[in-house]
Amino acid sequence: MSARPTLSAAPTASTGAPMLDVASLSMRVGGLLAVDAVAFSLKEREIFAIIGPNGAGKTTVFNCISGFYKPSTGIITLEGQSIAGLGSHSVAQRGVVRTFQNVRLFKSMTALENLLVAQHSRTSRSVLGGLFNTRSYRKSEAQAIEVSMQWLDFMGLREFANREAGNLAYGHQRRLEIARCMITQPKLLMLDEPAAGLNPQEKKDLQGLIERLRNEFGVTVLLIEHDMGLVMGVSERILCMEYGKPIAMGSPEEVRNNERVIKAYLGEA
Repeated sequence: MSARPTLSAAPTASTGAPMLDVASLSMRVGGLLAVDAVAFSLKEREIFAIIGPNGAGKTTVFNCISGFYKPSTGIITLEGQSIAGLGSHSVAQRGVVRTFQNVRLFKSMTALENLLVAQHSRTSRSVLGGLFNTRSYRKSEAQAIEVSMQWLDFMGLREFANREAGNLAYGHQRRLEIARCMITQPKLLMLDEPAAGLNPQEKKDLQGLIERLRNEFGVTVLLIEHDMGLVMGVSERILCMEYGKPIAMGSPEEVRNNERVIKAYLGEA
């Protein structure tokens, strides 16, 4: 990866209050209580992980926070403002962006075009401006291209700028998806199983990337992940869930040695 993009993520006010606060979160899907009384909070610039076996409710929690689901009950606040029940677009406008278990890029668009599309809500380009090719439109378009190229540089993807996203190696697609999130200058970056499908070296590089995004751009990171090497290496605190309920929360060392976590997820010797 090369130099840091000049455009940093939007800073957040350091008030001492949680950046994200989740309380009494429950989600009923049909007759199933998929999430039951989940509660946790994130500090500004924290890297926080949610772990647990398949079906534990981790992705449902993600979907409630990011606006893809409306929770049945509970409170979700971002910097003191409620975002519970808002749609995904409204949540994203407030600075909460996410990736998915399965990469969701515009596969027929180039890597550069994927990043340009992600900037559409933050540029001054208009339909009429494009139609008449106005000076302000050309300036805005040039700035968007420059920022996109900076992020491709940062992710080590510059040489693939004009390659269709669907033709990139899987690890490169993962990086492009994260770049597409970061280019919107988020406050909270949510990563849903970012190490899935990566080889050992790519997982090691991913850990460094997550730390660098937090350290250089001040972004808070919430991730779901099954790879315990990555989780234990990058997270400051971890929440473990089972059957929709939280069973343990604490530092990596505390969670690693928690008997309930060992029995439910990590496995007994």
